[in-house]
Amino acid sequence: MPLGAVRTTSVAQNGVGAFILQCKRLDFHYCDHWGSSRGMNNFLRSHILHDFAHAHPQIQIHISPRPNTHPIIRGHYINGREKAICVRNLEMEQILKKAELLRDANGEKVRKMKGGRVVGSLNESVRGIWDPFHGANKEIVGDRVITR
Repeated sequence: MPLGAVRTTSVAQNGVGAFILQCKRLDFHYCDHWGSSRGMNNFLRSHILHDFAHAHPQIQIHISPRPNTHPIIRGHYINGREKAICVRNLEMEQILKKAELLRDANGEKVRKMKGGRVVGSLNESVRGIWDPFHGANKEIVGDRVITR
């Protein structure tokens, strides 16, 4: 009796094998009367938001008026968190950059990286400490360095 091979499939893991966008919804809040919402009103009426929504169909776009407040963009993420950015007195292109910033964010809090160096080591360098007298024959004459 012949034996058949067992067919295995890969187990799906978040972010492995497919990119999962962390932002699930963007809320655009604006005011019809305040001057600080002029850029947001132009942004909402232009084709820029339409193109942004068609380029990212996995993100829900909500637009709601909020009278007597500054305009904001609020991003909701799959980890349950949300981030809000105030876009008062910004132009359409700047508002698009803020929306892209929220789209690319992951919803986590911004944390300061510990330590100043990326790589820590007990030895400063494999080659040792650099000295200007390495390499060619050099000689100090007075306050000048002469190469022979």
